[in-house]
Amino acid sequence: MSEIKIVFVGHVDHGKSTIIGRLLHDTKSLPQGIIDRVQKIADETGKNFEYAYLLDAFAEERQQGITIDMTQIKFSTTKRNYLIIDAPGHKEFLKNMISGAANANAAFLVIDAAAGVQEQSRRHAYLLSLLGIKKIFVLVNKMDLVNYSASRFSEVATEIKNFLASIEITPEKIIPVSGFCGDNITVRSENLNWYGDKNLIETLDEIEISENIFEPLRLPIQDVYKFDERRIIAGRIESGKLKVGDRIKIFPEGRETVITEIASWLEKDKKISASAGESVGIIVADEFFNKRGEIITLAETAPPKISNRLRASVFWLGKNSLSVGKNYKLKLATSEVEVTVEKIIRTVDAATLESKNISQELKLNDVGEIIFKLKNEIAFDEFGKFQATGRFVLVDGYDVAGGGIILSAEKNISDGTIFSDEEKNLHAEIFDEFYYDVDKREITHVAEKENKIYKIGSEIPTEGLSFNYPANFDIILLNESGFVKIRNKKVTAIGNLANYEFEKVPLINGRGFGVKITTSESFADFLKEFNAVKNSAELAIFSNKYFFLNQFRTLKFYFDYVI
Repeated sequence: MSEIKIVFVGHVDHGKSTIIGRLLHDTKSLPQGIIDRVQKIADETGKNFEYAYLLDAFAEERQQGITIDMTQIKFSTTKRNYLIIDAPGHKEFLKNMISGAANANAAFLVIDAAAGVQEQSRRHAYLLSLLGIKKIFVLVNKMDLVNYSASRFSEVATEIKNFLASIEITPEKIIPVSGFCGDNITVRSENLNWYGDKNLIETLDEIEISENIFEPLRLPIQDVYKFDERRIIAGRIESGKLKVGDRIKIFPEGRETVITEIASWLEKDKKISASAGESVGIIVADEFFNKRGEIITLAETAPPKISNRLRASVFWLGKNSLSVGKNYKLKLATSEVEVTVEKIIRTVDAATLESKNISQELKLNDVGEIIFKLKNEIAFDEFGKFQATGRFVLVDGYDVAGGGIILSAEKNISDGTIFSDEEKNLHAEIFDEFYYDVDKREITHVAEKENKIYKIGSEIPTEGLSFNYPANFDIILLNESGFVKIRNKKVTAIGNLANYEFEKVPLINGRGFGVKITTSESFADFLKEFNAVKNSAELAIFSNKYFFLNQFRTLKFYFDYVI
């Protein structure tokens, strides 16, 4: 029988553990000793038998008192096997995201019928959307506490449907249940005869799971081992399939080779093909230097994105706020890379969906659209196309502090010109030369010939072939939310745009275009309008309003010009 992974989430008091305990009890999936132990405790304390205690006792027996991040429990119906994933909080999902433990086939969001949709309910729903779980069901629990009221169920169902719609989720089904009394868990309930649809266990058995073996190959390299004369590239196939003789590419470099063998310990275990979900070791024809974090694809399929910049949606759970200019470690599949927060485009409170477009930080439980600058190029995918290679976690120091999904690759930028102080690095193209190619009929630019880092006190070039700047001016870097002050041709200040004060000197953007600002008030309007920009069309309108080219920049024409 096939096995599917089911995750249960919900507010701490809404009865998630009771439902799981009841499900395990009624499907006879627990050892009798655990049930007897919980019954004995209930008798000795004079309390009612609590199905939630079954889950605690089961986890304790399995882990022998060791604190765990997630509980994974197997049970079966006559149709198939199930693996229940139960996590005590947000962070535990994020910690297990990369390993695939949180990669559930379906999720059940538990909501108390009496209490209704709470803040934590909304945050759990938002997190499920970021995890990419497509099939989301809602269990309206504790129906016994509202006298099995059909009207109250309808109110709660409408409330959660409206919230889920706002984050582009349509629930597969909303089911009224009582975990404590057993209504609609494994048998249909007379108390809920107005519902007339399938109960929880029947719903589980109807869930259809899609196979990802038909998707393009994605094999992130976990490690490379050497046995005898063989170099074995090991990893878990996240999607697609491979076989001996396949021509493959290894990214980000895009090196091409052929699979000559799938390694095995014993001759009887030898095979010539493998597919999604299998961990394999492959041997290839060419001896490249391969390393952890690279991604293998079939040569003829669409390659992953390669960039040192990406745009992502992030769910933040760190005790310290995520802030512009700060460095973090990003873990995606098997790769790890240092990243800098280049820009926070917008933030959203995951519970209220309140949008705050002007922000330099992401606070606890906020969701933000972020642009990251990566220390090195990596291979990745847009999450909408490939989940396993399109989602990541963020580590702040030694703590998992957030997780997210990649929305798109941003254009690579060179580190050619950097303004740096102890707190942040700002990238600019202000000293690049701009040219018009008369043959190609397009504008191009060339970075400084050497990577340059300018610090406080550094003298800057004010004249080039295509630029001529005054001795005193300020550089405004909107995409990195930073500024640089130049006085007497030297760098005198580097900082966050939120702390910038206009001093009636010329303003120039990061590419050397003039900015039409003459007062502190007009600068405030300038920032406000930029933070309200939502798409490329609006950005073009904003740019035409505020930027001009002909004072500090010129274009040099060239044909087959040696640069």
